[in-house]
Amino acid sequence: MSFKITSSAFKDGEMIPSKYTCDGENISPPLSWSGIPEGIKSLALINDDPDAPIGDWVHWIVFNIPPEVNEFKEAASNKNLLPKGAIEGLNDWHRKGYGGPCPPSGVHRYFFKLYALDIVLSLKEGATKKQLLDAMKGHIKATAQLVGKYQRKR
Repeated sequence: MSFKITSSAFKDGEMIPSKYTCDGENISPPLSWSGIPEGIKSLALINDDPDAPIGDWVHWIVFNIPPEVNEFKEAASNKNLLPKGAIEGLNDWHRKGYGGPCPPSGVHRYFFKLYALDIVLSLKEGATKKQLLDAMKGHIKATAQLVGKYQRKR
């Protein structure tokens, strides 16, 4: 069974419903995953937009997700419904938690990348994407990816 991440709100490569964006409720979408490899100690999620005008824009970071967990319910970030042990990092709005798509123009792609790790990270709440990537070096055993798209409704 291959490691994969999906959402009941949108399919890979499709448009993200506005409910999960700055044009809607700006809540984190429901996510689920399967096929976690044996021996994994934790999972990490990075949600970013490589199409942002200033380069990669980080929307959400969660790490130390317990390996027995296989989903985030809708609005998990916004309603403090993340599983025990999971820690949120800093997004590029300099806030912890989820910040939905809000592209200034055109269609942007939003990557939800899930990493299966052989360690539990010693990072603190509010860690940045760079700190997370540095801490994961040499410990990533598998990755899964879901891509959604969004364009503002002006």
